[in-house]
Amino acid sequence: MSEDQTARLVYLSLILLVIGGAYVLSHRRRIGQMLRHAAIWGLIFIGALAAVGLWQDIRRDVLPRQSMLADGRIEVPAAADGHFYLMAEVNGAPVRFVVDTGATHVVLTRADAARAGIDPDGLAYLGQARTANGIVRTAQVRLDSLSLGPVQMADLRAVVNDGEMDVSLLGMSLLNRFEAVELRRDRLVLTP
Repeated sequence: MSEDQTARLVYLSLILLVIGGAYVLSHRRRIGQMLRHAAIWGLIFIGALAAVGLWQDIRRDVLPRQSMLADGRIEVPAAADGHFYLMAEVNGAPVRFVVDTGATHVVLTRADAARAGIDPDGLAYLGQARTANGIVRTAQVRLDSLSLGPVQMADLRAVVNDGEMDVSLLGMSLLNRFEAVELRRDRLVLTP
């Protein structure tokens, strides 16, 4: 702690001591009521400190994940884990994607493929992909449609991953369709 911070702490402590002492002296005959009030105000103060300290995490969970700007750009805040998540429609079904510049194609989980009307059990998993978890089998598919804001694509090549994946990947084959992909601090901006 710097000297300036220490001086502020001492100053605030003295103010608190004076105000608290005056309150105790004025209510010395009703100690029980005074202690209840002090406990309530203490809990309110701790709650306010917790809310201020956790605001960034709360804001990321409460506010929308992505927004469409007036000029057609899509703006996405970083999630608590530092990744950027987008909602898109695949064959009319909503699918949550993580933006992955290391992925060549759009990669669907088995569950997301099924939600989009693709039978993952009926696919031929002839391809392979190297992932952080090792080599996984993949099947190439064609998506009837993929919509992300103003960007509408038909007959898009994609891959279904046969391995364990929590979320589908939005790879470079889709990101390259945007005029610009910009990182601005904790925001991703896609310009169609």
